[in-house]
Amino acid sequence: MPPALAEALRADPFARSLGVELEEVREGYARASLLLVPHHRNFHGLVHGGAVFALADCAFAAASNARGERAVAVSATVHFLRAATEGLLLAECVEESSGRRLGSYRVEVRDAQGALVATMQALVYRQGEPVVPGGA
Repeated sequence: MPPALAEALRADPFARSLGVELEEVREGYARASLLLVPHHRNFHGLVHGGAVFALADCAFAAASNARGERAVAVSATVHFLRAATEGLLLAECVEESSGRRLGSYRVEVRDAQGALVATMQALVYRQGEPVVPGGA
């Protein structure tokens, strides 16, 4: 992956504001982590579903844009399977299918012990433009 593209994916302002770290990114695949801190919790003391969804979405965005062509989400459905409370969350996104304009992705979010916290099924539309101007 060109360095400018890797930097663009890692510099996502929203992901950085949450504390999301991209651990590994390659075409059709991304692994991201989030170290949970108190502001990720809801009023129940559990990790807010929005934080889990955002982590999954950040992995999805990286995996789907890693080929260098701008890809934007068309849909994303998340299933919350168990509550997370503390520690590290890991999201792994894998491309399931890719056509000329549409791509389908699956994301699994797990806690540090490997327990499945959530799954996401998501679809992107490829706009035909480079992620980084000039295609670098």
